[in-house]
Amino acid sequence: MKRRPVQIAAGVAALVLLALGGTALAGDQTSTAASKPTRLAAATMIVEVDATAGDAGAQFFLDGEPWRSMTISGPNGRTLLTINAEGRLKGWGLTELFSETNEPPFDVVPLEKFKKRFPEGKYTFVGTTIEGEKVVGKARLSHDIPDGPEITSPADGATVARTNVVARWMAPAEPPGIDIVGYRVIVTREDPLRVYSVDLKASARSVPIPSEFLESGTEYELEIQAIEESGNQTFTTIMFEVS
Repeated sequence: MKRRPVQIAAGVAALVLLALGGTALAGDQTSTAASKPTRLAAATMIVEVDATAGDAGAQFFLDGEPWRSMTISGPNGRTLLTINAEGRLKGWGLTELFSETNEPPFDVVPLEKFKKRFPEGKYTFVGTTIEGEKVVGKARLSHDIPDGPEITSPADGATVARTNVVARWMAPAEPPGIDIVGYRVIVTREDPLRVYSVDLKASARSVPIPSEFLESGTEYELEIQAIEESGNQTFTTIMFEVS
């Protein structure tokens, strides 16, 4: 999770840079049709759990026509986040937005307390386009969170030949209501940053890491994510070195 470019504390509306604004439209039939809200092309809200570190974060993503303001509200109607473009971006707008909340450890904020802060249900996205029209979207957050997979190879801290690195794992249990639909394997070198990522079907239990990606005498992080049908994901990590 540390590789995400932006982190925004849960429930913080202090990112408001400019008060929400809109343009009133005339009430005739033409303007009524024109005032019909534009829908976002995409809006998602998921939970990601780090099973190794023991923490959780809520992630949100949206994509749509250029907008200058956006407010995300929870199913209880409380504002989660408000963003407004200002300065040179005011008339230019944004299209996509991805971010993730702060991730306090479970001994500070247990998972059940995290769930209360981010309740299940419909989250609404309401904003204003750069033309002053309303733009809307919605996403449903689920608390169906899988356990993390158990990484069986390489062993944590092991040194492995560059031509023989195979990521292997055991699938977590799927209690009623949990449906794992796939896995994501990510191998990362920190300095200089290089990332190898591959998405796999739910039946996968191993994948070879291309030797062309690896460099002898270098330490790597292996992350394996279990992805639930809702989009929620839980990952496990280990470190290994390449000889």
